[in-house]
Amino acid sequence: MTKFEALGLDKSILDAVNDMGFESPSEVQEKAIPILLESETDLVALAQTGTGKTAAFGFPLIQKVDHNSRTTQGLILSPTRELCLQITKEMQAYSKFVKGLNTVAIYGGASITDQARQIKRGAQIVVATPGRMKDMISRGLVDITKIDYCILDEADEMLNMGFFEDIKDILSNTPKDKSTWLFSATMPREVATIAKKFMHSPIEITVGAKNAGTSTVQHEYYVVGGRDRYPALKRLADANPDIFSVVFCRTKRDTQRVAEKLIEDGYNAGALHGDLSQNQRDLVMNSFRKKQIQMLVATDVAARGIDVDDVTHVINYQLPDEIETYTHRSGRTGRAGKSGISMVIITRSEMRKIHAIERKLQQDFLSKKIPTGIEICEIQLYHLANKIKETEINTDVENYLPAINDVLEGLDRDELIKKIVSVEFTRFSNYYNKTKDMNTSVDRGRDRDRGERNSHAPSNGSVRYFINVGEKDGYDWMSLKDFLRDTLSLGKEDVYKVDTKDSFSFFNTEAEHTDKILSFFTDFKLEGRFINVEVSKNPGGNGGGGRGRSGGGRGRRDRDNDRGGRSRNRDNNRNSSRGKSSHSGKRRSSKSRTDFF
Repeated sequence: MTKFEALGLDKSILDAVNDMGFESPSEVQEKAIPILLESETDLVALAQTGTGKTAAFGFPLIQKVDHNSRTTQGLILSPTRELCLQITKEMQAYSKFVKGLNTVAIYGGASITDQARQIKRGAQIVVATPGRMKDMISRGLVDITKIDYCILDEADEMLNMGFFEDIKDILSNTPKDKSTWLFSATMPREVATIAKKFMHSPIEITVGAKNAGTSTVQHEYYVVGGRDRYPALKRLADANPDIFSVVFCRTKRDTQRVAEKLIEDGYNAGALHGDLSQNQRDLVMNSFRKKQIQMLVATDVAARGIDVDDVTHVINYQLPDEIETYTHRSGRTGRAGKSGISMVIITRSEMRKIHAIERKLQQDFLSKKIPTGIEICEIQLYHLANKIKETEINTDVENYLPAINDVLEGLDRDELIKKIVSVEFTRFSNYYNKTKDMNTSVDRGRDRDRGERNSHAPSNGSVRYFINVGEKDGYDWMSLKDFLRDTLSLGKEDVYKVDTKDSFSFFNTEAEHTDKILSFFTDFKLEGRFINVEVSKNPGGNGGGGRGRSGGGRGRRDRDNDRGGRSRNRDNNRNSSRGKSSHSGKRRSSKSRTDFF
């Protein structure tokens, strides 16, 4: 693989690269950096979010500007304050060994006079949001008439947010002979218009298929009744105890409402939308980055610029109007080479939107069932057992052991384990044992174009297995599927519905493979550890992800409002939580009936 040294970068930048621990360039960096260093050219680079685009334009820009001159030579436009600050921070890290180079961030919500003062002191590179940059140009606080390089980062997001006219106005104030570098995840009509109007014979590079989604993201959809959208969201969260997700809503009102409901129901949730003050947004994002918030409920605009690599799930509580917006949503997971899952909660009337997104992304969606209460209880039971096993012993408890032993006298090992597990498991079981299957049916007559393709989806004879390896062992749904398929010498589609948790996982095969699998994993060791595979007590097992066969579920299903015991508390709590900025630092409240901890 090509190393950074072979790309033509100066020693000062290579020192910064080594200092940050980068080993090999990403594909977009490998393609873009040599082109930008070797010639003065316009460039259009199409690559998904999280592929290293900042370094792809940042390294060449740092190397090309004259750090001995105080004139502004490079302008980077980005869609949001968060992304603007993120790019600035990265550019400063990249140029830490370049003496005299100064990068300044220009964005709304901060003092415009302070920002103008920073530029006046000398800023070779300015990173700006379109609105604030246009404002500063109109006031004569910044001069971009002599810049040599203009970079449009996340161009499709900026245009989707309504900055088309602002960008045209800003570019009209720049020299015609500058170099323009446009980086975008997709190439909608507005981006093509900007490229045609302001760029001269640009070189185009593409990482992956144009307008396609990343291969590290699995796309799933869940069909529910209109009233079941929120209960379905809770079940998806409960079926993934270690979830770290962004939940997308279409409006600010829905975002606040869903976040408040989740907080009231004991989930670690927070809201991120335009009605929050900048200080509130910063607090929420800091809590999310520290994983004090596990479910960040956000609007598309507010979520622009979120740069967190460990997001496990993106949940589309509501689908966006534009396909490009869905591409950006799903790009929040599966970043930095990791895998992720994008879930979509839809009603039957929205099936056509799924087909349209599939065609645009050139990726199939998996039809999945909302997990049943029994499935969730099984997942949470294993999760609880692992939590107990992994808990570090507090030595202070030894002082209390004699008295505790007296209380527990007469209980044997098995009975004690049952009682410990039941303390928390009973709450969960009581909540779900009266709930029904909330999956709604998808009429084949209304969905003929998908019926043929999914005719092979197993409705009978599918076996669900438990295996005692998971994410802590370095597996995600892709690598575990590959391991099982290769180890067992099974076909490409023989292992499906792979669902990885923290320390255990589930997967499905056809019943014809069961004897072979159970026999193979009898006394099977991997790196000195026994790998245990058992048939799951829960044959449905549709709670999680797995590339391969679609999850069936096209037959008849009952709807369920999943009102449950927790709903009774909602009205009492609503007034106290309304208007909060919406983040909770608690793991789950003690009143929650849907988690063990």
